[in-house]
Amino acid sequence: MSFLRNVWYAAAWGNEIKAGELFQRTLLNEPVVFFRDTQGNAQAIADRCPHRFAPLGMGILKGDAVRCPYHGLEFDGSGACVHNPHGDGAIPKAAKVKAYPLVERYSLLWIWMGDPHLADAALIPDFNCMDEDHWYVGKRYLHAKANYVLETDNIMDLSHIEFLHPSTLGGDGVKGALTSVQEEGNTVWSNRQTVAEIMPEFLYTAWNIPQGTPVDRWIDVRWDAPANMLLFSGAVATGLPRDKGVSTPIPHLFTPETETTTHYWFSVCFPKAMGKFAERFADEQAAAISRPFADEDLPMLEAQQLMMGAASFWDLKPVLLIGDAGAVRARRVLDRMIAAEQPAGAK
Repeated sequence: MSFLRNVWYAAAWGNEIKAGELFQRTLLNEPVVFFRDTQGNAQAIADRCPHRFAPLGMGILKGDAVRCPYHGLEFDGSGACVHNPHGDGAIPKAAKVKAYPLVERYSLLWIWMGDPHLADAALIPDFNCMDEDHWYVGKRYLHAKANYVLETDNIMDLSHIEFLHPSTLGGDGVKGALTSVQEEGNTVWSNRQTVAEIMPEFLYTAWNIPQGTPVDRWIDVRWDAPANMLLFSGAVATGLPRDKGVSTPIPHLFTPETETTTHYWFSVCFPKAMGKFAERFADEQAAAISRPFADEDLPMLEAQQLMMGAASFWDLKPVLLIGDAGAVRARRVLDRMIAAEQPAGAK
């Protein structure tokens, strides 16, 4: 499998990378070590010493450099070897590791795995709802033993929630929802609306709607490559216009660890203008949706991956239903972008 490389991937929550500590994570089959320099800026370099291939992340942070635990070579955030403790201290020309462009924005660290000369922070998708200057952000992370595009399918086609989540996230009318798909450049929108639905209890609480009220509920999902999605979930009492209802942004971001394992970040966001209580509320709602994600979605996705084995999605000739339109559109955009990165003549 080829990965899209010249694009920004979520790499970690910003608060996962702590001062004075090293943090290891594999992304797109590449081991990476993260750290903060003495100015507090996050850095990311390849987690493999070029001398005897020891994991640098098993070493220690010395000022602005990572010291290899095996023979003591030190590498800074540019990937350059800045100290050789052996002999006269001369640094071999080949003593360097790959450094990755890294941007800290929207509560996350974003990493560029491709050509560093093409890394433009303006290309990071808009997740302003995770700007902690103005929003309370309930953050969660999960690890899935499934391909990251299966995760995209799961969010872009939410017709499954009535069946996979009948007592947690599902309502009584999701399968019959009105659906639409829009493609804007390399961005895909998958929109779903139900009419006169009875929702799960926690959603009435979240949106301060009296329990049992029939509602018109919408779930609009914005997809940007490779698998960065922003879901807008909202509701209004049936018969009222949409602008009288409430809506919550719920980011979902997936980054491949390998071809068959995935890092998954998601959050629930409430504006600080709601008041201090919304900080606790954001975390409670993130916890509430984390349980069905972990206990219902992940087992299904991991079972799908086992059934697919090494076969590609399209080679298995999947049957397509009406709810698949957004997910299929996203897959085709992703395939097109990956193909555009391949050398001429490559398959």
